[in-house]
Amino acid sequence: MRSVTIPTLIFLTALAAPLVAQTASPRGGTSAAAPHSNSFAAGSRVFELRTYHANPGKLDALNARFREHTNALFEKHGMTLVAYWMPIAPPTDGSGGTLVYVLAYPSVEARDDAWKAFNADPVWIAARDASEREGKLVSKVDSVLMKATDYSKIK
Repeated sequence: MRSVTIPTLIFLTALAAPLVAQTASPRGGTSAAAPHSNSFAAGSRVFELRTYHANPGKLDALNARFREHTNALFEKHGMTLVAYWMPIAPPTDGSGGTLVYVLAYPSVEARDDAWKAFNADPVWIAARDASEREGKLVSKVDSVLMKATDYSKIK
């Protein structure tokens, strides 16, 4: 698989940001239907670009939680781990930094079911609560649902 550069990732994240309000929340809520497009690849999985904005001083703990707990639970609940990234430059806005990653699912319905099961999993709840004994790790989560274009190498 071809690697994605940080500038490309930042560009894609900025480009997709206006769509965030139209995407489904893993904790409920509604989503607007994606516009019909002949440019979507037939049979493409649904991809989710997620950006976690860490609270100051919490990025290392967030990465540890993913490394030690979250990834295995994502896989347990049928989520495909595509890739994880962190910006090279440290944040200059006083935030705690960001973790950006992509998951894949067979369909939007599969995604919704996976997140519902993940959020209710007692192992996840225990890991989350233990990691947040000294405060929340994440201040904000951005999520964008996407389908591959017909010319994309990854589908």
